[in-house]
Amino acid sequence: MLEKMEILDVEKLIGDFEVMTKDAENVQRETLKMILEENGCAEYLQNMGLNGRTDPESFKACVPLVTHKDLEPYIQRVADGAFSPILTGKPITTISLSSGTTQGKPKFVPFNDELMETTLQIYHTSFAFRNREFPIENGKALQFIYSSKHSKTKGGLFAGTATTNVFRNSQFKKAMTAMQSECCSPDEVIVGPDFHQSLYCHLLCGLIFHEEIQLVSSTFAYSIVLAFRTFEQVWEELCDDIREGVLTSRITFPPVRSAMAKLLKPNPELADMIEKKCSGLNNWYGLIPELFPNVKYIYGIMTGCMEPYLKKLRHYAADVPLISADYGSSEGWIGANINPSLPPESTTYAVLPNIGYFEFIPLKENVEEPKPVGLTEVKVGEEYEVIITSFAGLYRYRLGDVVKVMGFHNSTPELKFVCRRNLMLTINIDKNTEKDLQLAVEEAAKLIAEEKREVIDFSSNVDVSADPGHYVIFWEISGEVSDEVLKECCNCLDRSFVDAGYVSSRKVNAIGPLELRVVWKGTFHKILDHYLGLGAVVSQFKTPRCVGSTNNKVLQILCDNVAKNYFSTAF
Repeated sequence: MLEKMEILDVEKLIGDFEVMTKDAENVQRETLKMILEENGCAEYLQNMGLNGRTDPESFKACVPLVTHKDLEPYIQRVADGAFSPILTGKPITTISLSSGTTQGKPKFVPFNDELMETTLQIYHTSFAFRNREFPIENGKALQFIYSSKHSKTKGGLFAGTATTNVFRNSQFKKAMTAMQSECCSPDEVIVGPDFHQSLYCHLLCGLIFHEEIQLVSSTFAYSIVLAFRTFEQVWEELCDDIREGVLTSRITFPPVRSAMAKLLKPNPELADMIEKKCSGLNNWYGLIPELFPNVKYIYGIMTGCMEPYLKKLRHYAADVPLISADYGSSEGWIGANINPSLPPESTTYAVLPNIGYFEFIPLKENVEEPKPVGLTEVKVGEEYEVIITSFAGLYRYRLGDVVKVMGFHNSTPELKFVCRRNLMLTINIDKNTEKDLQLAVEEAAKLIAEEKREVIDFSSNVDVSADPGHYVIFWEISGEVSDEVLKECCNCLDRSFVDAGYVSSRKVNAIGPLELRVVWKGTFHKILDHYLGLGAVVSQFKTPRCVGSTNNKVLQILCDNVAKNYFSTAF
């Protein structure tokens, strides 16, 4: 399709989306039918006794809800090169690796052409709505994207992170061209083996093409903040490269050096201009529009565990709009952001009813095993756990994400991401999610903001090595803060967990005083480097917010780098 199409027809895409979402229930039935017909010969479905039936009622009666753990043996056989159809009718040729920041190690997930097609459909749909609101001319995009090395599984299948599998797919580049969002960096930079070198070159390419840059993007907000924090450290070196037209010796990988040599020519005027702009900024406020005067917006996933980076991103962006990218996971896509003018904190995702079959488990209290409901049966204001059935061999798969239904677009729901269901701080009868942790950190961070300091990053752990157990919060801070203020921050964190089970347990000392551990600067970068060493990519990196026993190495990094610690006296 893309070969013939230079530029996407935005109005046609929106029109198709409107038609499809007006008939979401029927589209869902047809989508399930298509998935089951295409994959009915697979061993997994053969064992379920569907006998060729493709209706939702039979599907739900025969096929159980599963987690990744249930499917692991099947996925492993696929990865080991089993010849017969196991999860899908057509052979799986590629395996995606999840980020691994939740459980401490990456999960294997099947990836196929159908999943790539749904990726492009999501990209195109959200682009259509975005471009109607914030039209971009035919410029370039400063994209902080990184591709990990492709490895091979025992059975000879390609294995890479989900983002790598997308970025390396031939359709990706065509899609970016069709969306007038071509990356300003050469391919050699994107696939370079060293993330630090690639990041430096992305920044350099952005500066070389500074007037053509229409948008700044990355998979996650974290990578954009990391890129401009790095810029603060290396901007003078970047100016030297531009002035002399010679690439710094820190870039050692030959293909990257030769690709950059083609772009880099001596340009003292540009170097002087960048120097002048950087020297004139107050604490780097408004850095992005200052460097890239024609930038229309900043784009990346900014919801969920990315929300803590928004404050810093807004600092760099000044008045440039921040737009959150779409909602998906390594396992598959769910919804597109069709209201791009909303701030990231209010972003909702409209589910595309033809990219998978969706069910939702109601998360109401006092019900042991609530029955899942269909896409069009969800209720506004209620929270649910997402279940997906995909074209890539996942059937009634519990994604572990909690979403809230905020409304409907025609007959498809608009979802707000709430949190990961399994990321819980819990000792006794207390249940605090990642979102609860984030809110507590935001509240306590206001106390150091008065001293012009910020929380660079944070994580947590439940310490049950002594009785009673207690919560431990790790903070990395941008500068010195007095003991007095940090003691108050610790008390504020403790008071900010308002879950009834936590408060009552604290009052009777069934949970001990919360502990705030302030770590040395650079500690969270060590955690990033640890994951990069395991084969993760920055594009897919999420700081682990709750470090459990499965993540011993990360806990060790945090505990080895504690500069000061404080115990709460709030209760």
